[in-house]
Amino acid sequence: MDRSDLGAAEASPGAETAPGAAAQQEVDGKYKWYVLGVLVLVYVMNFVDRNIMSILAEDIKADLGITDSEIGFLYGTVFGVFYALFGIPLGRLADMWHRMRLLTVGLTLWSAMTALSGLASSFSQLALARIGVGVGEASASPVAYSVLSDYFPKEKRATALSIYSSGLYLGGGLSLFIGGLIVDRWNLAFPDGGPMGLVGWQAAFMAVGLPGLLLAAWVSTLREPIRGLSEGIVMPAEPTPFRKFAQELFSVLPPFTLIHAAQHGKVALAVNLAGLAVAALFFAGMSHFTGNWPQWLALGLAGYAVFSWSRSLGHRDRPTYELIWGTPTFLFMVLGFGLVSMSGYAHGFWATPYAIRTFGADKAMIGLFLGGPAAVAGFLSIILGGHLGDRWRKVNPSGRILVGFLTILLPIPFIILQYTTSSLTLFFVWAFMASLAGALWVGIAGATAQDLVLPRMRGASTAAFFLGTTVIGLGLGPFLVGRVSELLGDLGHALIATVLLAPIPLLCMFYVYRNLPKAEATRIQRARAAGEPI
Repeated sequence: MDRSDLGAAEASPGAETAPGAAAQQEVDGKYKWYVLGVLVLVYVMNFVDRNIMSILAEDIKADLGITDSEIGFLYGTVFGVFYALFGIPLGRLADMWHRMRLLTVGLTLWSAMTALSGLASSFSQLALARIGVGVGEASASPVAYSVLSDYFPKEKRATALSIYSSGLYLGGGLSLFIGGLIVDRWNLAFPDGGPMGLVGWQAAFMAVGLPGLLLAAWVSTLREPIRGLSEGIVMPAEPTPFRKFAQELFSVLPPFTLIHAAQHGKVALAVNLAGLAVAALFFAGMSHFTGNWPQWLALGLAGYAVFSWSRSLGHRDRPTYELIWGTPTFLFMVLGFGLVSMSGYAHGFWATPYAIRTFGADKAMIGLFLGGPAAVAGFLSIILGGHLGDRWRKVNPSGRILVGFLTILLPIPFIILQYTTSSLTLFFVWAFMASLAGALWVGIAGATAQDLVLPRMRGASTAAFFLGTTVIGLGLGPFLVGRVSELLGDLGHALIATVLLAPIPLLCMFYVYRNLPKAEATRIQRARAAGEPI
């Protein structure tokens, strides 16, 4: 294997060096908590910009004349696919380049594209803006997971990543409150459209997008930690990060994927073409049976790109390939938590339109009583899940995965109660309880993904993990519930139907629980066998 093709800063036989005293103080001292606090704000902004479409969905549907499945496509699929695809090269760039600079650029892009969503006047224009938001946001978690894993030692990592991940629910909840307040007040003040002809949902996009540009300036001041510092495996800098970033980008972005595959020989090109043919057949078949070609074109593209990347990684960086794609425990974890997130994204998006349709409540009130408690519940749930995971891991190498079982089973009764009650008050109560039980998994999943790879592979590991939560979770959850709602004529029944998927992630968790200790204990041995000089 050509070591010049490794997609990150390479370890060398002398890489395990003692970090300097000043650098070690950053791991042992208070600065890491300051960094964690700023990254939580970034993730809050990430999910405000991503999730605000939930409270705006009914207005967007009316103004643009689109269906439930199409709004689910805009919120989930088109965003999620490009988030996942660009998360691969950006995750690898996070393994090689200055991570805080990368996050600054990404935050600037997604904030600007969120604001530009407010100028959209058609389905296609809004879809293009959502693609831009997805590409920008793809930089956030690979950077954050990698940086926090360098600042926090392994025994505290799930707690730190859980605190960071709480921004998911804080941002999701705030988006409902802020969006509902803005759209109601704007439409009341400007019933025929305000400045530049903007209506309420367009003003809401602009109001949440522009502050992100200021936050990007703050992020640019954060210090970059030494890679591998928390584990005492200090990695030297990668001399050509952007050349290797381009290789990663071409490995996932058609039609460059074919050129990239051809560089590895005729057999590699033939395998890549076979993957493309399977993706094309999938797109054609699903489009024929469902009549919804944008959804299946996006997912077919995602599937082919992921396949192309995995094959390319096997040629260019065998150790990383073996610890991710060659590790069944990692793959079952991605699938299991991807299915968990599918239900979470579906309910996180469609609960608000359901409340508007079923109870006729105004958006500002729903944003306050659904978004606020959901933010609190999600925050508490993630923190609790991370704490339990770290505590149980001390006595059981697979202890964190016990949290995975809980987060699948506990929300089921509350979901059923939530969508069968005739009381708006009880709807809010059951939504709070479902959120409190359903977010336990986020921190422990991220920490497990980090623990299964070497420090230089953390960005790639995060990107691979988010393939599950975005392509499966975000790419399928909101769309499928919207489609089932159209077929059944009942959004509540479509949301309840998501609990029928629970046995599949439970089986995945069982496999991971049984095999995680061995997979983690042998990671260095397996990396060495694949050519890693460590």
